[in-house]
Amino acid sequence: MSNVYAFKPVNGYWFTSWLVNALRNRNSCLEVSLDLGLTREKVCVSGKKLLIRDIEVDFDAITPSEEDRVVLLENDRAYEIAVSTMKGYYKLKAIGMDLPPTLEINGIHMHRIVGLNPWEDALLKASKARVRRGNVVLDTCTGLGYTALASIERGASKVVSAEIDPNVLWIAERNPWSRGLGDKRITIANIDIVNLIRYFEDSFFDKIIHDPPRFSASTGDLYGLDFYKELYRVIKPGGILYHYTGLPGFKTNYSILKGIKNRLEKAGFIRVYFDQESQGFIAWKPLITS
Repeated sequence: MSNVYAFKPVNGYWFTSWLVNALRNRNSCLEVSLDLGLTREKVCVSGKKLLIRDIEVDFDAITPSEEDRVVLLENDRAYEIAVSTMKGYYKLKAIGMDLPPTLEINGIHMHRIVGLNPWEDALLKASKARVRRGNVVLDTCTGLGYTALASIERGASKVVSAEIDPNVLWIAERNPWSRGLGDKRITIANIDIVNLIRYFEDSFFDKIIHDPPRFSASTGDLYGLDFYKELYRVIKPGGILYHYTGLPGFKTNYSILKGIKNRLEKAGFIRVYFDQESQGFIAWKPLITS
């Protein structure tokens, strides 16, 4: 596959405003999580400095500039996991001291964070797609890779994922919750899924998780009939598509969701219905196709 991305997770220590506030002025040693809740490690506080193993760092260097930002201490350098480009502003958005973060682009976060955290959101999507042991899964939009990782956790033997934006992959490499994307069972392509999907054989995937950015003029291709036809083509008969949409104008403009459902059915999918719990459509490819 062309454009395969060699995912290289960055090692270090991660700090949120909640963690820094909990540590500041303690003058003692204690166990905390330095990777946003994944593991715990002993640290010691001495005055205005934090001691981690043989590393000594000033609190000012690891204090985020805003409450929802994340500071990474990588080797001897501390910096916020954020990047500003001509395409927009990207940041790893903290939602708590020991919780998986989300990705925020131009003020819009890429996961649900109300009522469940981003990792729980990904697990829910993978369960709605009914990912099972041995499945080959297409994850159309990598982001931080949570749905790809959730699919592996549910037993998928292979996940193919596409991410068009290198800035997103840069942030994912610096997110401790995304480390597993280096797993050999996961293939990430730095390419537009609209282009990549044309190279897959018919009936290649058991399950598809389509979790695109919210519907807009710039993302319209990912909600279009032509793309839905490609999703239909590459999924096996009897395969399940889970398509996250969120609730765009759910109460005031139901036509957006109605249009998505109609296009999925025109593409050939059957039993298409909107799942309120996960805020997305679930659809099947018939076992017998014409």
